[in-house]
Amino acid sequence: MRNLRAMKRTAEATPAVQAVARGLVSHTDLLRLKAIARLHEWGLPPDMGWADLLQEALLRLLQGSRNAPPGIPTVTLVAGIMRSIKDEQWRRLRREAPAPAGLAEAEADPAPDPERSLAAQQELQAIFELFAEDPAALEILHGVGAGLTPEEIRAATGLSKTEYDSARKRMRRRLLRRNLAWRQR
Repeated sequence: MRNLRAMKRTAEATPAVQAVARGLVSHTDLLRLKAIARLHEWGLPPDMGWADLLQEALLRLLQGSRNAPPGIPTVTLVAGIMRSIKDEQWRRLRREAPAPAGLAEAEADPAPDPERSLAAQQELQAIFELFAEDPAALEILHGVGAGLTPEEIRAATGLSKTEYDSARKRMRRRLLRRNLAWRQR
């Protein structure tokens, strides 16, 4: 009966209390984890503090959304979970951050000058000549030029994912050898 009451109290408690009650971490480990969470606090969003970070990491461990490989100390595991949460939050902030003022209003040149047009045409001609003997690469170049996604290019050309990736690697290596630019997708 005492265990049932303890389990009910544990279910209502915070993840830190639950972890201690279940024997996942000791009080000493919890103090270590608090210190590590304080170190990870820098770079978190303003609405998330070190305590939130620690509670979220322990909650993920308790819920089983993060697996605990055997032989790894709990402090190391939870510290890794906290680092992962911090990285997720940082990526979310970067995605949601508004564009700096002035960038959105900036307009592209309505028409490039003749020198730039000529240079672009020569560069494009050099790239097509470089891949004249590689039909898969030429098909990919035409697809990229038409603004197609990799999936659309594969569907239009009949290339498998492996063939497409292999051709892209060949293209990248050849362009790098020739010091020509290549924007990866």
